[in-house]
Amino acid sequence: MTETSTSMAVLFADVSGSTKLYEALGDALALETIGRCVTVMSTVCVGHGGRVVKTIGDEVMAVFPTADTAAQAAAEMQARIHEHPPVGGSRLGIRVGFHVGQAIEAEGDVFGDSVNVAARMAALAKREQVILSSHAADALAPWLRARLREVDTLSVKGKTVDIGIFELIWQESDEDLTAVATRWKPLPARIVLRHGTKELVLDETATTITLGRDAQNDIVIADRKASRLHARLERRRDKFVIVDQSSNGTFVTVDGEPEIMLRREELMLRGRGHVTFGHAYLDDPTEFLGFSCVD
Repeated sequence: MTETSTSMAVLFADVSGSTKLYEALGDALALETIGRCVTVMSTVCVGHGGRVVKTIGDEVMAVFPTADTAAQAAAEMQARIHEHPPVGGSRLGIRVGFHVGQAIEAEGDVFGDSVNVAARMAALAKREQVILSSHAADALAPWLRARLREVDTLSVKGKTVDIGIFELIWQESDEDLTAVATRWKPLPARIVLRHGTKELVLDETATTITLGRDAQNDIVIADRKASRLHARLERRRDKFVIVDQSSNGTFVTVDGEPEIMLRREELMLRGRGHVTFGHAYLDDPTEFLGFSCVD
C-alpha cells in the first residue's frame, strides 16, 4: 500500500436533521432528497478542484489543495442547498466543517489527525453554518479571512494547545446572522493533585491524567475497590472535569459540600477537596486524591 503525507484541506459536509426528514417524508422520498443533496455537495467539491474521498449516507468527505478552494466550495454548497425549495414542508440545510493540515493518502482514502479535527469542525457546525479551525483560517487569502468571525476555542483530546474556531459567513446579507458578543477569553488555569507523596499539575501543557489500579495510569490507586482504569481528569479550556469509568463509582467531596457519587458520569471540579475510588471517603480515608483548583 502506497502512502503519501501532504498538507491539504479536509472537508466534511452532511445534511442537517436527516433523521427528521425520514420521519417527515417517509423512507423513499427522504432517501431521494438526501441523495440529491449529496450529489450537489459532491459536484460543488469537484468544481472547486476538490476530490470526493467518500460519501456515507448523508455525509460527504472531500479534500482540497488549498484552504481557499475548500472555503469557496463550502460557501457554494451552502448557497445551492439554501436555494432548494422545501420538500414536503421541510426546508433542507447542511453543516460544513474543514481543517488544514498534514494527512496521509493511501489507496484513495485519507487518514490522520487532520481528518479527525475536520470531522470535529463539522460536528460543531449548526444548520447552514461553515465552521473551520484557526489553522484553516490562517491559510485563507485576505479577502476570505475578511468573511470570518471568531466563535470560540476548543480543547481537543490529545492536543496541548486549544484550537480556535471560526465561522465563514457565506451569506451575502448579514440580516439573518446572530450577533456575536465580545468573546470571553478564558484565563490560564491549573489544578494541583496530591496522592500520597506524589504531586501532579494539570494545566495547558498536560491536559489529561488517568487514575486506576493498573500500572499504566498516571496515578496508580492501590485500592481493591478501584477499577483498573477507574477515572480520568481532563482540562476543558479553563475548567477541570473528572470522568468516572469504573464499576464501583467515584466519590468527590468539595470542601464545605456533601460528597457526590459519580457512576459513568462526570463532574466539574472547583475549589479544594478530595476524591476516593470505589467507596465513600468515610468508609476508608486511608487513600484518596486531593485536589486544589488554582486560577
